[in-house]
Amino acid sequence: MISFLSKYLPNVVQLGWGGDAGWGTSIFQTLFMTFWSAIFGGILGIIFGVILVLTKDGGIRPNKFWYNFSDKLVSIFRAIPFIILLAFVAPVTQKIVGTQIGMKAALVPLTLGVFPFYARQVQVALESVDPGKVEAAESLGSTARDIVFDVYLRESRSELIRVSTVTIISLIGLTAMAGAVGAGGLGNTAISYGYNRFNNDVTLVATVLVRVVLVKSF
Repeated sequence: MISFLSKYLPNVVQLGWGGDAGWGTSIFQTLFMTFWSAIFGGILGIIFGVILVLTKDGGIRPNKFWYNFSDKLVSIFRAIPFIILLAFVAPVTQKIVGTQIGMKAALVPLTLGVFPFYARQVQVALESVDPGKVEAAESLGSTARDIVFDVYLRESRSELIRVSTVTIISLIGLTAMAGAVGAGGLGNTAISYGYNRFNNDVTLVATVLVRVVLVKSF
């Protein structure tokens, strides 16, 4: 098996499993960035998605200031290309994690890059809930908290799972660009050790790992 790989995928074998550029290291870096960014971005996305639904005109807690603030914030971050966002939030990243380079540093721009996309997805999912169920809960004296957890989030559970899957797949794509701040990952391996060095076998294997191992797992 090793001889076969060495013959047809020599550059893949040369990278090895461990070390700074090894396949095991790259897979771990991608999973690390994806997992924690999904957690932090998911929390922010749900918070802002809920705020947008509750505070809009006709919502159960209409508030023009908070709706406009949340709407504009989500729209601004969603409009910034991720590669520019990496540089834009570098000072903030430095303050939060103490460095602008590496996996941990990449979590800040990744979180800020994914949360507005997820917030809009959450907003759409919650707005798909039957208004009659919300009105019924209000008539029974349910609090805003009860309506959020027992009506909005419960009734839109299947849709939230769907949009969460789409968001995670999109997030995996963003981790490839996170290599610009030395975060590593499979995307960085494909570009730095594959495409830039004309090692097509490395690019191919990295692409297959991202698409099959990671994306298909969701």
